[in-house]
Amino acid sequence: MRLMNRKPSRTTALFLGLLPFALLAIVYVLASVARLADNPADKLLPSVSTMAEAFRIMAFEEDVRSGDLLLWLDTAASLWRLGLGLAISATLSLFIGIFIGFLPYGRAFLAPFISAFSLIPPITVLPILFIVLGLGEASKIGLIVVGTAPLMIRSLAQTVLSIPREEMVKAQTLGASSWQILLRVVLPQIWPALITAIRMGLIPAWIFLISAEAIASTEGLGYRIFLVRRYLAMDVIVPYVAWITLIAYLTDRLLALLSRRAFRWAHLQGDAL
Repeated sequence: MRLMNRKPSRTTALFLGLLPFALLAIVYVLASVARLADNPADKLLPSVSTMAEAFRIMAFEEDVRSGDLLLWLDTAASLWRLGLGLAISATLSLFIGIFIGFLPYGRAFLAPFISAFSLIPPITVLPILFIVLGLGEASKIGLIVVGTAPLMIRSLAQTVLSIPREEMVKAQTLGASSWQILLRVVLPQIWPALITAIRMGLIPAWIFLISAEAIASTEGLGYRIFLVRRYLAMDVIVPYVAWITLIAYLTDRLLALLSRRAFRWAHLQGDAL
């Protein structure tokens, strides 16, 4: 049997999936032990126990000044901004993507603009957003929208364009109006693509969120990382980065699970990555 046709068992797949994480952890521990052996005061690669203690303090001990549990305060603030920004982007991509992909006049009107706008590096728009929207929540959420909506719109529009033309012709032959075709032919087929677009938008959304929080914020995961970096507090920074990665990974897996459960027909050729 060719190698390309061999599939691992569930146990083997789980082992192979965990192996890179284990190797990364081993490399870090070995490097940390070596550096701390030469210099016990080294801050670059803190020990696992030191990071665990710092994480415990951030998560379960109230801050002396504010009385807040900083990890949960930062997590709630960041997730609220991320969720609202992606929700706005998803809504825009749904309506504008259908407008571009379904209507030739809409495509002629907006497709060139969206294509050009999507090429603007979103981080360069941040100063403009701060000037126009201020330093509050609106500018941070706005950056997420600017950074994710254009690509999500193009993805949804392309999905609509990829619907077989024969389905449109058959629906028209049966007397369906444009509105009926939109509701009964187009919409049912783009919901899985919308979830996929949101999953693809998670990566840039986190990047822009962390960037905005680092520049102007009083709470948030990005704010905390850039606040403690001046003290070289790697025992806080590394756990925070791992925490962000865990949240992003779980969010992506939950969206993939939702897509598989709600739209089984879209995954007949294989599971979502």
